[in-house]
Amino acid sequence: MRATDSALLDTSIVVDHLRRKSPSIGERFEETTTLYLPVTALGELLYGAYKSAFEAKGLKQIEDFVQLCAILMPDERTAHRGRISADLTRLGRPIPQNDIWIAAIGLQHDLPLATRDRHFSLVSGLTLLDW
Repeated sequence: MRATDSALLDTSIVVDHLRRKSPSIGERFEETTTLYLPVTALGELLYGAYKSAFEAKGLKQIEDFVQLCAILMPDERTAHRGRISADLTRLGRPIPQNDIWIAAIGLQHDLPLATRDRHFSLVSGLTLLDW
């Protein structure tokens, strides 16, 4: 396997890692110089923990995991990438709004996205990592 300089993490990859669904994800994390987590994905992870029957355990897992990542916040430049949503809607292929924000941050920072959600392939110019 080749090393990756940086990767933006989608919620689906982090959830699979935390649930230990795929040991190879941890290996990929170790091979990656910098892991970025969009604040939108962090919000989705926290939502999942708060609604879980095992809230404290989930929150602790997320707190520990976040220490491995640089958190990326949206800004005005990210917001202008709302065009992604408009373009996909015009094509009749809308994706969840949170995923628009995640894709926009990936495009803005020229970061490949590690995800299990195939609908990200609809976003023009976004590089996907098959983890």
